[in-house]
Amino acid sequence: MTEVTKTNRGLVGVVVSAANDKTIVVKIDRREKHPLLGKYITKSSKIHAHDEKNVCNVGDQVNIREGRPRSKMKSWELASIIVKAAVN
Repeated sequence: MTEVTKTNRGLVGVVVSAANDKTIVVKIDRREKHPLLGKYITKSSKIHAHDEKNVCNVGDQVNIREGRPRSKMKSWELASIIVKAAVN
């Protein structure tokens, strides 16, 4: 038999909170078409992700991927930082 490898789902978003230890909150934006009006609406969701080394700051654009559940809210993990936010 051949082994089947599962590909992890990945998303791109912006960090909105990095206050917790080893946890970041990422806002994911998506555009959906309204079924009746036909307009495009921007919807968003906030996802808690695991940041092992505490390298993310608020405003960073990050790539996250699905992982094993680490707590009640965290089942995503940081894959990479795409763009670092400017430090004021």
